[in-house]
Amino acid sequence: MGLVSEFREFITKGSVFDLAVGVVIGAAFQKIVDSLVSDIIMPIIGIITGGINFTTLSIKVGDAELKYGNFIQQTIIFLLVAFVLFIFIRTYNRTKRNLSEVVASSQNK
Repeated sequence: MGLVSEFREFITKGSVFDLAVGVVIGAAFQKIVDSLVSDIIMPIIGIITGGINFTTLSIKVGDAELKYGNFIQQTIIFLLVAFVLFIFIRTYNRTKRNLSEVVASSQNK
């Protein structure tokens, strides 16, 4: 099997297309989460903490600037994405399990 035909077989498998769709949807979802954190959650946290804008928090070390506030914001974004994915996968697994139980019980009748 030649390289081109092997690549064609690989790229036409369903899992590759599923992965591509997942990447595109994930990128769009990331923008929504970024906006949620940057435009809604972080301003609320800033109000609670006395008006601190996390994106501007930094420490100057010599000529370098350590932007730890941006790191805090990116960590919150990561935690939100991870939590939403956890809830989605948990719901999917429960639904799949419940559906399997319903199918199994209907086959036993």
